[in-house]
Amino acid sequence: MNDVLDPRLFGSVFITLFVIMDPPGTVPIFLGLTAAMTRKQRNRAARQAILVAFGVIVSFAIFGQQLLNYLHISLAALQASGGLLLLLVAMELLTGKMEEPQPSGNSKVNVALVPLGTPLLAGPGAIVATMVFVQQSDGTPADWFAIAAGVLAVHVCLYLSMRFANVIHSVLKDSGTILVTRIAGLLLAAIACQLIADAVTAFVQAA
Repeated sequence: MNDVLDPRLFGSVFITLFVIMDPPGTVPIFLGLTAAMTRKQRNRAARQAILVAFGVIVSFAIFGQQLLNYLHISLAALQASGGLLLLLVAMELLTGKMEEPQPSGNSKVNVALVPLGTPLLAGPGAIVATMVFVQQSDGTPADWFAIAAGVLAVHVCLYLSMRFANVIHSVLKDSGTILVTRIAGLLLAAIACQLIADAVTAFVQAA
């Protein structure tokens, strides 16, 4: 088994990314961002968000360090930009702008791609953690497969949590969803502020 997949590395990758990406915690934020969508649109948004998040994580796992070095971007800058974007989304959730229906029934910007797919799911924390696992691995097929399996397993959990958000929505009804949206906006604002604070701390330490 160890020749095909390293169980310890798989467990480390899965647990770390599960804690960072937090599948249960994405449910209220997902409901808030998709409040104006139908059930079918919400299911499609869940699939799109997972595909985007998975693509971003895999891309940074393979090319991340080279890309950041080429563009002269620090990890702290990546954190700060992600935090600012999430803060803007949190303000829209708190003020109710995310709930305003558009003529087509969709938002002007596909929330499944931004901010749900990235930077909410595939955010700086998940990206950095994956890059660290890749850099610390021995480069053997067993290690690569363990990392890939861990990333895939977490994304399956994320999809299931968002896929069954419809059940939660049917229980909460519209008024309950609005309440959850406001709470999600507050939590998202706190996450954004923490990302920005961590980035500022990293900038100060590097100065």
